Amino acid sequence: MIVRTLQEAEQTERRIVDPNNNWESTRLLLKNDNMGFSFHITTIYEGADFQMHYQNHLESVFCMSGEGEVETLADGKVYPIKPGTVYVLDKHDKHILRASKEMKMACVFNPPIIGNEVHNKDGAYELTADEITD
Repeated sequence: MIVRTLQEAEQTERRIVDPNNNWESTRLLLKNDNMGFSFHITTIYEGADFQMHYQNHLESVFCMSGEGEVETLADGKVYPIKPGTVYVLDKHDKHILRASKEMKMACVFNPPIIGNEVHNKDGAYELTADEITD
């Protein structure tokens, strides 16, 4: 059994802060936990407005607090985000995330990340060497 608290994890290397100051993420489950997915609590800072494109991962996001919107770039649709909203990037959707009020999000990634990832120039997380060869 794995038991962790968010408060404890926030005091470790599991807390990652975006170098562009859009978000911070505490990664509660990672690849080395062998669950087949990773689980994060991510804070999107108020005023954040940035593009992502998870080319190597699928992501599901549940908003616990705050307000914002997600825009899918393929079709220009804008979806409001508020507490209780889930959005799922099931097609590696290129998107823009905007926070009008700081948002707390619960995020699940498949495949799981190793823990220190930040977005590359394309807005994606890189695959690890063993994921490339699998």
